[in-house]
Order: sequence, then C-alpha cells, then structure tokens
Amino acid sequence: MITAVIVAIHVITSLGLIVLVLLHSGKGGGLSDMFGGGMGAAAAGSTMVEKNLDRMTVLAALVFLFTTLTLALVLQV
Repeated sequence: MITAVIVAIHVITSLGLIVLVLLHSGKGGGLSDMFGGGMGAAAAGSTMVEKNLDRMTVLAALVFLFTTLTLALVLQV
C-alpha cells in the first residue's frame, strides 16, 4: 500500500522535473521566455520568474531524491 503511494509520488515528481528542466532557458533563450524571461533576463540578470523556476526545480529534485532513496530501502531484497 505505502509502496504504491511512494511510486505514484515518484512518477508525478519525475514528470514534473522533466517539465521544469525543459522550461529553463539555455544559451539561446528557452521556454521560460514565454513567461516573461526574455529581454529582462539579458538586461538585469535573472528575473523573478527564473528564480521561482529554479526554486521549484530544486524542490522537485529533492522530492525525487527522497522518493528514490525511500523506494530503494523499501524494495530492498
């Protein structure tokens, strides 16, 4: 029962992490430009949208790490 819940959280987090990483801007812009990270990022460093995107990505990565370690310990043979 608890394993199924952890697996569901793990799958949702992994898909969310993929989306968040793809939203980050690379050298030539990126999908984060859709949300206001375009010219402001070039002129003033990083915008509030990019900072929040970074925070959400780190949070998703920590949840992913926690669920991965938990599954490794629970499903240990």
